[in-house]
Amino acid sequence: MDFQNRVGSKPGSGDGGPGQGPYFMKNHLGSYECKLCLTLHNNEGNYLAHTQGKRHQTNLARRAAKEAADAAHSTAAANLQAARAAAAAAAAKPRALKIGLPGYKVTKQRDPDTGARILLFQIAYPEIADKLQPRHRFMSAFEQKVEAPDKRWQYLLFACEPYETVAFKIPNDDVDKSEGKFFSNWDKDGKTFTLQLTFAVEDAKKNQPAPPPPRPTLRYL
Repeated sequence: MDFQNRVGSKPGSGDGGPGQGPYFMKNHLGSYECKLCLTLHNNEGNYLAHTQGKRHQTNLARRAAKEAADAAHSTAAANLQAARAAAAAAAAKPRALKIGLPGYKVTKQRDPDTGARILLFQIAYPEIADKLQPRHRFMSAFEQKVEAPDKRWQYLLFACEPYETVAFKIPNDDVDKSEGKFFSNWDKDGKTFTLQLTFAVEDAKKNQPAPPPPRPTLRYL
C-alpha cells in the first residue's frame, strides 16, 4: 500500500508510509509502532495520520537539530584533534642549531637640525638561510628576565635563524617614528640588516643638563 503520494500527506516528514521511514516498525502482534515517538497504532492509516501530526513533526525537528549539533561537535572535535597533532608535530620538529651572536655595529649620532639623538644599528647575518629575513622588536625592562627591571631602559631585539637573538639596552624614551626618522632595511646581497631610530625631540631636550639657577640680585638699602 503506497501512502507516499496520498492527498494530504506532508513532504519531508521523514516517513513516506509504512515500511519506508527509519522510525516505522511492525511488531509481532501486527500493530505498528513509531520508534521516534514510542507510540502504538492499530493500522497503517492510523500510523500515517500520526506521522503527519504535530507530535511526530516536532520530534522530527528535535531529532534533526540534535543530529546537526552532534555533527558540529564531531567536526569541532576533529579540528581540535588535527590542531593538536599539528602542534605536536611542530614541537617535535628539530630546531636549527644556534651558531652564536651575529656581528654588529652601533653608531650614535645627533640630528643636525633638532639635536635629537640617533642610533644606527647594523647587524651582519652572513650565514642566514635563503628566504629568511631578520626581525626586530622592542621589549620593556619588565618583560625581560635577564636584568633587574629599570623603567629608565628598554631593549631592542634582533632575531634571525640560525643566530642567537641579540638585544641592545637603550633609553626608555619615546621613539620618533615619523617618515625619515625610523626605518629598517635588509640587504639580501650584503646579508646586513640596518635599523635607524631617532628619539623624540622632547626627550632629547629633557635629557640635556638643566641650566644653572639664576644668580641672586643684590639689593642695597
